[in-house]
Amino acid sequence: MRTRPTGAIGRRRACALALAGAVLAVAVPASATPAQAATGPSGITAKGAFLLDNTANKTLWSKSADTKRQMASTTKVMTAAVVVSSGIDLDRLVTVKSTYRTYVAEKGASTADLKTGDKLTVRQLLYAMMLPSGCDAAYALADTVGTGSTVKARTASFIKKMNAKAAALGMTNTKYDSFDGISQTGYNYTTPRDAAKLTRYALKSTNIRTVVKSAKTVQKATNGRTYTWYNTNKLLGSYSGANGVKTGTGSVAGPCLIFSATRNGRTVVGVILNDANRYTSAARMLDYAYGTNTASTMQLRKLPAGAQRD
Repeated sequence: MRTRPTGAIGRRRACALALAGAVLAVAVPASATPAQAATGPSGITAKGAFLLDNTANKTLWSKSADTKRQMASTTKVMTAAVVVSSGIDLDRLVTVKSTYRTYVAEKGASTADLKTGDKLTVRQLLYAMMLPSGCDAAYALADTVGTGSTVKARTASFIKKMNAKAAALGMTNTKYDSFDGISQTGYNYTTPRDAAKLTRYALKSTNIRTVVKSAKTVQKATNGRTYTWYNTNKLLGSYSGANGVKTGTGSVAGPCLIFSATRNGRTVVGVILNDANRYTSAARMLDYAYGTNTASTMQLRKLPAGAQRD
């Protein structure tokens, strides 16, 4: 049979129990908000995903964060980052070669429909690559920024620069074998965590931020030809605050999406690899980050007939 403590010992024990109860009462709030109570966003069907508070540089949630997967045209985020960080004059004119058009025709790749002989600036080619996901524009940029005496040498040089940048950013589980995501050897892969690192770096560039937040752009070549490009990222104009970044789709990679949004000065970055419901998943992830519930009512922006899909 237990006896009740008495005297000074009893009083000390009673005080200790009372103090412990008070600490617990302070440590555990009476009621948690839904965002606090949740362990993560619900209903995310992606094979891999990552959610980053870009403003605070804090991981909010992840799924198979370090599993390597092919990334399709989200590769072009690195292409843009290498181009902009190379120091090249973004107003430098580049002549479109037939090689670029032949490439997209042979690969059945997404295209900005660049016309042979047209002259466009590097800045315009960034729009052509990031909005309609033009592999011809990616080719032109790699050929322009890479070094060597032939197109093959210059593009190979550019891909080396991509891998060097990945290493410098600590993307230890990423490898590039292409400038546009059309893998030549099967060694074009990343992880959700690495892709988030890259996106955080890329969005430090005002030029890249300006390009990727554009739902549409109209650009003119020096000969007066007009190009109209629509952003394949349907999250833009559909989710309040969405302002980037890049889509990608491949037979192995599946549908992919790197996205960002800013609300009340707080920017959140997300990565989705292989998810047929990528836009719904992205909205749910952003809702989780912002403590909102708008994914179920989101109406996706429609692309006009003839616009590229990716």
